[in-house]
Formats: sequence, C-alpha cells, structure tokens
Amino acid sequence: MKPSKPIGLAIVGSGRIGSLRARVAAEHPAVRFVAVSDIEARKARELAETVSADRWSTENREIISHPEVTAVVVATSEGEHVEIALQALAAGKAVLVEKPIALTLADADRILGAVVAAHGDLRVGYSRRFRKRYQVAKEQIVRARMGRLIGAQARVYNSRSQALAMLARNPRATPVVDALTYYVDLMNWFFEGRRFIEVTAVGSRGVLAAAGHATDDLTWAILRYDDGAAVNLGVCYALPEKYPALGHAARVELIGTDGVMLLDDDHTDQVMYSDHGVPHVYLPDHSVNAVFLSSGTPGDWALGDFIGPVATETRAWLDHLATGKACHLATPQTARANLEATLAIEQAARTGQTVALPLA
Repeated sequence: MKPSKPIGLAIVGSGRIGSLRARVAAEHPAVRFVAVSDIEARKARELAETVSADRWSTENREIISHPEVTAVVVATSEGEHVEIALQALAAGKAVLVEKPIALTLADADRILGAVVAAHGDLRVGYSRRFRKRYQVAKEQIVRARMGRLIGAQARVYNSRSQALAMLARNPRATPVVDALTYYVDLMNWFFEGRRFIEVTAVGSRGVLAAAGHATDDLTWAILRYDDGAAVNLGVCYALPEKYPALGHAARVELIGTDGVMLLDDDHTDQVMYSDHGVPHVYLPDHSVNAVFLSSGTPGDWALGDFIGPVATETRAWLDHLATGKACHLATPQTARANLEATLAIEQAARTGQTVALPLA
C-alpha cells in the first residue's frame, strides 16, 4: 500500500456537478476536511448538510484560502472557471476544473501561465475518459491491437431542453464548445501525441435560433491531424424536449490499420417507460416518461450510491493527490487544445472556410 496524504477539499459551486463530486469525495478515505461554497447561500448550506461539510460559505476565496484546504474543485458555470482556478493556483492548491477550461484561448492561456508560475497541479474534468467502454478502447490502442489509428468519427445527440439550459447559463457555452468538446477530448486522448492542423465544418439553425440564441442546432465537422489522420465529429442539441436521453446519446467509431472499433453509447438497449416520469440529471424541473437508462452524462444513482464516470473520475483524482497514482484526467495543455478545436469548428461553420490550426 502506498502511503496516503490527507486531503482537505474545497468544492466551489454547489450545483449539480459540484454536489455529485462533493458526495463522492466526502466518502474517500483520504479526504479529512470538506468545505463548500456557492453564491446562493441555500445551495451551499444544503450541500454542507448533505455531506457533513466542515465549513460552508458564499465567499469562494474564503474556502479556497482556508488552511485546511489542499485541493479545490471548480464546479461553477462555464464562464466563472478562470478567476477561481487562478485563485486556487495562486494559493498553492491542486485544482480540478470542469470542462471547458475556459471559453476563450486568452483565458485558457492565463490558466496555463498560472500553472507554470505556481508549479501547480491542475486537471480538467472530461468525464467521458472515465466511461468504461472508452477506457477499454484506450487499452486496445495502447496495446497496439488497432495498429495505427488513421481515422475516427463520433456524434452526440441531446434534447433542446439541455441546450437551452446550457445557453441560459452562458451564451458562449454552445453545444460545440460545451458538449462536443467531450468527443474532441476523446479523439485527442485516443490519438495522443498528434495535433489538429485544419478544420472544416457546416451548421444548421432553427430551433435554438427561434429561442433567441445565435447558435447552430447541429454541427458537422471534419478535422485533420498533422500525420494525415482524419476525424469526423457531429453534435445535435435540438432534438425534441422529451427525447429519451438524460444526457449524451453517442456513437464513436475508430479505424486503425489493423482493426476497427464500434462503440455504441446511445443506450437504446436500456429503455424504460414510466407513468411516474424519470427526473433529468441536469434539469431539476424536467422529467421524461420514456427514458434510455444509464444515459445521464455524469452517471446514475443506484442503491444509494452515485455510479458512473464522474464518480470514477473524482476518485481517480483524489487517489492521485493522496498516493501519487497515475492520473488520466486531461492536462491543461490538452484542455486548451480541445478548446481551440471547438472554437475552430464554430469559426469554420460560421464562415464556410477551412480553418487552419493553431488559431491566429
């Protein structure tokens, strides 16, 4: 057994994902101190009671700077990641920030600069990496059973309800930047060591534009790596309000010189219909009668435990901090590359032009 360092954890943002990570972390054997914060006192107080936190506050800086805190989870809305991450790094804390790392490359670069200046440990939560089927896929690639990867495609579907909630938090948190980014990250993980050099894309508007957002309902993109490999990515976040998925309905295909992998993540093999309705993972006032079970992006509640990629990812990060165990969470450099690719996709779809990377 490796010796374990005690962890004092601050959860900044007591909403859905912050609450899930707090509940998982509070049960980790290395976590000895928990503090939570939120600008809404009710949310912070309720989460503190749920996880028996040692402290709660409406002031983020107060819990970040607490002497017992050694690590910080940044689980605020997308537009608020940067300043909190910078505060935590300046205070010498390890940081887990939800994806995307930022909404602009300039802000992403501020975080990367702060990581270097503080010799900091920052990781970014791309929880698809911790879904079992994708970890098994990565194993086959690492073992060279696919030969050399030469191409891939992935597409993800979700309902307009999810898109409208996402855009209400921040209009720049579009389906491409905030959701397709998961699959950009998967590709950069699978094709590790390569970099994108150009992007073409098309988009189509209707539903989201009618709701007042200058955002595509669907976007299809082709990205080329520096060694010639090509990736086709697509996202549609405008499916009907009661579409049965509780999060991502996806399919990923990988093509190598010596093999192919077809990864069905649509969950159409697990269907339930209930007159009582099933609550949505992200949308507190939304429920569906027909549901693809296990389609919630972060995971599921089962028999009193939260299971799935966010729980596995949270434990993996805490294990890394406590014992030094290898950590497969995205680095800030990879997170920046993911952000750059999604911004390039949006630019290519908007202009109709092929976009070269790196972005000017």
